[in-house]
Amino acid sequence: MMKALYTSATGMKAHQFLLDVISNNLANVNTTGYKRVQVNFQDLLYDKYTAAGSESATGVQAPTGLQVGSGVRVVATNKVFSQGVAESTGRSLDWAIQGSGFFQITHPDGTVVYSRDGTFQLNSTGAIVNSEGLALEPAITIPTTATSISIGSDGTISTQAADGSTTSVGSVTLASFANPAGLESMGKNLYRETTASGTPTTGTPGQNGIGEILQGFRESSNVEVVTELVNLIVAQRAYETSAKAIKASDDMLQATNRIV
Repeated sequence: MMKALYTSATGMKAHQFLLDVISNNLANVNTTGYKRVQVNFQDLLYDKYTAAGSESATGVQAPTGLQVGSGVRVVATNKVFSQGVAESTGRSLDWAIQGSGFFQITHPDGTVVYSRDGTFQLNSTGAIVNSEGLALEPAITIPTTATSISIGSDGTISTQAADGSTTSVGSVTLASFANPAGLESMGKNLYRETTASGTPTTGTPGQNGIGEILQGFRESSNVEVVTELVNLIVAQRAYETSAKAIKASDDMLQATNRIV
């Protein structure tokens, strides 16, 4: 009975964690470029009382064993990098990646970090920056004489002046990873490279498996509210069931104490 108490407690802890993850997914349902997180569970060690295949009598082999588990634990959280819906904004500095890949952003510590959020702005010097003011990598500056900005699906950026002349000002390169789920989430729609993600491969949008850039669009979150609400109900019921198992174990212990 005491084992049941601890086993049920692991279930409550695991599903509390799941509830936290689902809540974060729902909170970011309108976050540009956000990727939903899923939780992976793993059963814990088993107490083995009888091994499968052992002799139950002379010359008789038991077809199954006798063992009982110790509960559950959360073993990993995975970012699901499925494509979010491209929402039309009509804004020239809103870019969505259609396919795989990440924008490269220069972090204040000098390292390069990565993002699916293509909502860009111009700072006081005309440099293209994200909503936090961090510069796009490689750095691209828009001339003050530009009246319009256009970007091709291959990342080539050109501007048009008042006299109708066009100028190419640079190209956006995207980064891809062998294991994007291994990236470290930093918050602020940014990811950092890790050993698990592998080193980034940079390239031209639309080539070598890297996605294309859509101007005037932004990628919405890939969170599906209905799916998350169903998961929320399942997590809540599993939590309640583990709590009831603890209550049943406690009742059995009370009955034992009364007998003693």
